[in-house]
Amino acid sequence: MSKKNAVVLFGGQSSEHVVSCMSVINVINHINRDKYDLLIIGITEEGHWIKTDSIKEIQDGTWKNGKISAVLSPDATMKSVILLDGEKAEYVKADVVFPVLHGLFGEDGTIQGLLELAGIPYVGCGVLASAVSMDKLYTKIIVDDLGVRQADYIAVMRHQLKDLEPIVKKVEEKFSYPVFVKPSNAGSSKGVSRADDREKLKEALILAGQHDRKILVEEMIAGREIECAVLGGGNTPLEASGVGEILAAAEFYDFDAKYYNSDSKTVVNPELPDGAAETVRNAAKLVFQAVDGFGLARVDFFVKEDGSVIFNEINTMPGFTAISMYPLLWEAAGVTKEELVDRLMEYAMDRGRI
Repeated sequence: MSKKNAVVLFGGQSSEHVVSCMSVINVINHINRDKYDLLIIGITEEGHWIKTDSIKEIQDGTWKNGKISAVLSPDATMKSVILLDGEKAEYVKADVVFPVLHGLFGEDGTIQGLLELAGIPYVGCGVLASAVSMDKLYTKIIVDDLGVRQADYIAVMRHQLKDLEPIVKKVEEKFSYPVFVKPSNAGSSKGVSRADDREKLKEALILAGQHDRKILVEEMIAGREIECAVLGGGNTPLEASGVGEILAAAEFYDFDAKYYNSDSKTVVNPELPDGAAETVRNAAKLVFQAVDGFGLARVDFFVKEDGSVIFNEINTMPGFTAISMYPLLWEAAGVTKEELVDRLMEYAMDRGRI
């Protein structure tokens, strides 16, 4: 059997640039080289696409000094990546792309749209699922109709921040402090704040407005942070893993707590109140299907002391680092990282044939 050409993308222009570089090493190490020839392309924070040849270059950051630029052609008759080395151009056919890209310009439908134009199969959710799942407000609008409980919220637009008093009044009429304030369209908890009083609320609104023009103010949910991994979709039966718990070493599981605080811990298959784990698994599949998900996602919840389950958010390209919950949950279910990566790439190519 002849090998397929697989393109792996990492880096990107969002705040998750560093996380993508951490995730991609794990992905590359678990791709079956008997089935795939790899072309690895890093995207700088400025948006420059560069070919790299080794994990070492990704680890030490020297991939950014590479001399061979890469262009993914949107011409669907080519299905190729164009490598540019000075005046020399080489066309490399792409059979499948694994976009190990988190956050904006990677997980939000933009790269997915480019790949749709190019006619190249790719791992993960499509344009619609990626876009609405990245945008917390639109995810909430969809989940409102599912019968899945979620944190109550108020939507605020950036232009409203010119006069904060009416916003504060509306929030205080609906919620008690503390509340959480989030940019609608930003990843890894960037710009998220807890507000314990009206002055903190004003500060939080301004901070969130620096990250997106849409802002959510949510009621605080006192509960354990629980995550579930979803795999499959389309013609492939949808599976939900067991559950994992986040033990954050900070007030909430923000970017630094996730990736830089060694006191943050993850626990696979923790004990939960009777029935809560199954409720999480069923709700995860419902949310995934409602946003038209495909391939993979990590769906996050809160579980309260009484066993009630509250949806938090869905991530359509979850972290693949050594400590990331998504691969850990599937390993606990008996799916090795090699099998997981292989299945995701097979799903992508199967979808491309439909």
